[in-house]
Amino acid sequence: ADGFDYPVGKPDGWGYYVYRGFTQNGHLGEDWNGNGGGNTDEGDPVYSIANGIVVFSEDFKRGWGNVIIIRHAYREKGGQINFVDSLYGHLKVRSLKKGQQGTRGDKVGTIGCGPDRMYAAHLHFEIRKDLRVGMRRDLYKKTYETYYSPRSFMNARRKLRYEDRLVRIPINTFQKSNPNRIRATGIELLP
Repeated sequence: ADGFDYPVGKPDGWGYYVYRGFTQNGHLGEDWNGNGGGNTDEGDPVYSIANGIVVFSEDFKRGWGNVIIIRHAYREKGGQINFVDSLYGHLKVRSLKKGQQGTRGDKVGTIGCGPDRMYAAHLHFEIRKDLRVGMRRDLYKKTYETYYSPRSFMNARRKLRYEDRLVRIPINTFQKSNPNRIRATGIELLP
């Protein structure tokens, strides 16, 4: 990644505000809403914050609905290459599939209301340091050890040095079990 932009109102979040911010041991991301309020932002485009590869794209059901996770490699100012996952939740439409590469500003999907219109339209957005989390947030610390405060992370890395080289990105790091699956007498049934 050669920099990180905001996930809506590209590149600077124009026309949107954070309704609910990040809190450790609480809300582990930011909820982005359009300035019009209510469901006026439903269907608005959501963008990849940086170059990366899609490591998760599915309708996860329950309180999540459509979710995309993109893994990004970037070089910190000290020279170390780091990785983060950006999560885009409650999407109405997913525009990218697992394994696709995305560049900063590519359309990831559109703002939705979660499964069965559970919420008012908004984007739930997270940035994770720990690449194992996936959709199993219950297994990992809900602190700065695992997560970044999204705007703080992006603001500190808006522009990074461009490097024309490939970097190996770890994949298949998520817990394999899906808590949405029901197990009955050794037979797995999908909802």
